Amino acid sequence: MTNYELSNTFEYECQANINIYESDKCDSLATQAAGGRHLRIIQSQEKSPNAVMVKLLEDDYLGWLLNKDFDKIQPTPTVYEPHIFNEVEIKDKLPEVIAFTYKAMNTPNYYLWGGTVGPNYDCSGLIQAAFVSVGIWLPRDAHQQEPFCQKISLDKYQLNNQLIVGDLVFFGTGEKADHVGLYLGEGRYIHSSGKSQGRNGIGIDVLSEVGDEVSQRYYQQFRSAARVVRSYGNIK
Repeated sequence: MTNYELSNTFEYECQANINIYESDKCDSLATQAAGGRHLRIIQSQEKSPNAVMVKLLEDDYLGWLLNKDFDKIQPTPTVYEPHIFNEVEIKDKLPEVIAFTYKAMNTPNYYLWGGTVGPNYDCSGLIQAAFVSVGIWLPRDAHQQEPFCQKISLDKYQLNNQLIVGDLVFFGTGEKADHVGLYLGEGRYIHSSGKSQGRNGIGIDVLSEVGDEVSQRYYQQFRSAARVVRSYGNIK
């Protein structure tokens, strides 16, 4: 297959892990598409010399595919169809989701903006990958995951009595969440955090003002918690 045969009339399947970029300059990673993911071309190749805009079908994420990676996708006759999970099924799979994050933490890793395929993740990339490991798709970014999940009414000083294992905890100082972790119980959560204000990789922190410097910094930015009660395909 040559580069010029890409078409927006086909659905494509990734044959390998592929980087997806924020713009057609392809100088900043947006996300990663693991082998087996489906996508569509949504902009003709003639409009950019470097890349084409694509939509990843499992989470409807938009980004740019670099020209040199065109040979890593192939047309597929199999149209992507999401598996629908209900709240009970999701709850049953949470131990596996949590196990995935522990395994990821115990593998050498560092924080990678846009990372979703491991071993290096950003915060929401780790959460998405953990749920995808059991077939459950969530939106890609923290600010998308927060409203997608079921909001939990909280008293910040009674968190341990209100959160359950597997809830998502969100952080940020602006109008929307810019960081997310997975609640483990007993006031602890696991997350991938950056070098400048975190662990430069996956670690466990506490939702408390009595934790270490990193935990305290995030605790001051805590904004909400939410429960995963549906998979992304439920809304298609």
